[in-house]
Amino acid sequence: MSRDAAIQASTSLLDSGAFLEELSRRVAFRSESQNPASAAELDRYLVEEMQPELHAMGFTTEIVPNSVPNRGPFLIAQRIEDPAAPTVLIYGHGDVVHGQDAAWREGLSPWTVTPEGERWYGRGTADNKGQHGINLAALREVLAVRGGKLGFNAKVLLEMGEESGSPGLAAICRDRAAELKADVLIASDGPRLSADRATIFLGSRGAFNVGLEYKARERAYHSGNWGGVIRNPATVMANAIASMVDGQGRLKVEGLLPPPMPNSVRAAISGLTVGGGETDPAIDEDWGAEGLTPAERLFGWNTLEVLAMGAGNPDAPMNAVPNAAKATVQLRYVAGTDASAIVPAIRAHLDAHGFGMVQIAESDREASPATRLDPDSPWVRWASASIAQTLGRPPAILPNIGGSLPNHVFADILGLPTLWVPHSYAACSQHAPDEHVLVPVVREGLALMAGLFWDLGENAPKA
Repeated sequence: MSRDAAIQASTSLLDSGAFLEELSRRVAFRSESQNPASAAELDRYLVEEMQPELHAMGFTTEIVPNSVPNRGPFLIAQRIEDPAAPTVLIYGHGDVVHGQDAAWREGLSPWTVTPEGERWYGRGTADNKGQHGINLAALREVLAVRGGKLGFNAKVLLEMGEESGSPGLAAICRDRAAELKADVLIASDGPRLSADRATIFLGSRGAFNVGLEYKARERAYHSGNWGGVIRNPATVMANAIASMVDGQGRLKVEGLLPPPMPNSVRAAISGLTVGGGETDPAIDEDWGAEGLTPAERLFGWNTLEVLAMGAGNPDAPMNAVPNAAKATVQLRYVAGTDASAIVPAIRAHLDAHGFGMVQIAESDREASPATRLDPDSPWVRWASASIAQTLGRPPAILPNIGGSLPNHVFADILGLPTLWVPHSYAACSQHAPDEHVLVPVVREGLALMAGLFWDLGENAPKA
């Protein structure tokens, strides 16, 4: 019984073909949470696939209906060895986005895992069946090598609606807080910093969309007859946006700036390289907040992005001053930003800069909250040391990913330290045709998760 034996047992699942067989079975469930016709598949994935897997490991399980009508269920599982031992909560989601069957490359199907070299293609291989599958497979092998004892308590929460915005997830975490109580969350979703760099991220940036609109009149007017004497809504909108974010991508709304970057966050980000992958765009070094590295701008700062804007008909322009213009801007923001102040800050800024005529037409009902575990947390140091021991090199530590995940339900509602250990990479096409995982990343994932679970039973940080 040894750590190395547990890691070897976990990675042997890849060599034997057992993990590929397991993943293929799960990918075959057409669990599209955005497709009402797939509702039965959401239930089947939990009942027919995940419950038997967890029962075999000694978990008690419960399928919990969603409190939101016509949305996918949840699975809560528990395996309690000793109430005084550390407890981990493992999260994942079994739903996927639309299969987009007809758009996949010839010879590929979203519902069949197709190996090609170091890539396994199939919907959910990366997001998220492959990722939570790696974690549960590693847990199973650690349990076997330890002779049926983990040395810690384990709880599992699987949802079937993450790709539809996780409806009901916050409610179940509030309602079942006692059953989900733990010392730490360990979960896997999203991409690594790069395919060849194991990564731990500790939260996510928030996101909030705001719609802007200026309607000057009921119809357009000939630009030759009226141009220069009537206000052009497109010009007004362009300048209103330019007052909020300048031509170098710098955020100009005082009320939307983040608090000062903590030293622990700056230290964690230091030295990280953004981009460089096979399908990554080239980084514009002079774009965004001044005095920050690209990594600091992406993981430690707020950014205002213009998602859409329009006036008239760009594809068939008329010789007319348009009557109205619309735009949607999005604030991506880090922990410490007051999300409730976003709309008031934009309104005050527009008024102060002479754009009172631009209306805030619509905005998100709720912000996607920003969360971030302090990189100095003992849990971060513990997990980083464990992964470094397994792989022979330290992981990248991201205070938060640039995108958004429902991490706030674990960090804020359940009050857990949150460790996300992704087993995918940015070019995996997870919401597009030809989604895939990389076999070398799967191998490392099986190894490092076995190491983490082994160490959790040996030397977990004190709560």
